[in-house]
Amino acid sequence: MSNRFKSVPVRSSEITPKEVYLSRRDFIKAAGVVAGSVALAACAPQEAEESTTASQFDGPAKVDELGNPANSFEEITTYNNYYEFSTNKEAVAPLSKNFTTTPWTLEVTGMVNKPKTYGVEDLLAKFTQEERIYRLRCVEAWSMVIPWNGFTLASLLKEVEPTSDAQYVRFETVYRPEEMKGQGSPFYPWPYQEGLRIDEAMNDLTLLATGLYGEMMPAQNGAPIRLVVPWKYGFKSIKSIVKIELTDVRPNTLWNTVATNEYGFYANVNPTVDHPRWSQASERRIGELTRRETLMFNGYGEQVAGLYADMDLSLHY
Repeated sequence: MSNRFKSVPVRSSEITPKEVYLSRRDFIKAAGVVAGSVALAACAPQEAEESTTASQFDGPAKVDELGNPANSFEEITTYNNYYEFSTNKEAVAPLSKNFTTTPWTLEVTGMVNKPKTYGVEDLLAKFTQEERIYRLRCVEAWSMVIPWNGFTLASLLKEVEPTSDAQYVRFETVYRPEEMKGQGSPFYPWPYQEGLRIDEAMNDLTLLATGLYGEMMPAQNGAPIRLVVPWKYGFKSIKSIVKIELTDVRPNTLWNTVATNEYGFYANVNPTVDHPRWSQASERRIGELTRRETLMFNGYGEQVAGLYADMDLSLHY
């Protein structure tokens, strides 16, 4: 690319028709959505096989705005980083199969004029659900293309009205060690916490995802609601969120706390700044045999490079 920050604007597909989701027995069971609600969210792992053929192969192939085909439903739901369940990527799906996602509430609090607590069914009905086909780049140098369903974080934040003092957005994962056995590990400061600057949070690319491939969000992918920030490494996209807090103090984040020299607060995808233990210049797309060059900001530079115009990204990594 002649301009390493250049990317093609992301296009959303048409809003998924509500009757498609309301017709899905499993969604109604898991999310508690009543007839008339607009619905999306997660499929239980044990149901993935039967739902795959019904969702991912109907209609034209899904591609991102650069023409990259989406990874298969099976690849996306069987290769997962989710340390709350296991450090073994292939073990996450079976270990999360009994994870309880209903009822579920999301608290939005802190420096806002109108703090609110939402049930997942409220979020699905209130906020327009879209499909966004995004590249996911893991800090471990593997990647996928995933068709997420969800709504912009900005639309939620606008409803609660951040105060003028709010500078950051802090996110917190559910703490439930009786179901999430990995939370019994003493090596990590549970619950998982992440954070964004408020301008990052308000960017139109930043998504609260409620599903993928037109299905309810699988437990192993962060059911029932997770963050997706496509220009940042995957660990920033916190899963199973129960709390969003607006604050004037930069939040502590799990990986930055565990290894400050390896995992920065910003975590922008940057092929010119290596991880201390491996290069970030290339990546392994799951399902491909050869490696490909990593794009600056994961290819979303046109939309987000301006957020960091005055920053040295080798220092603010």
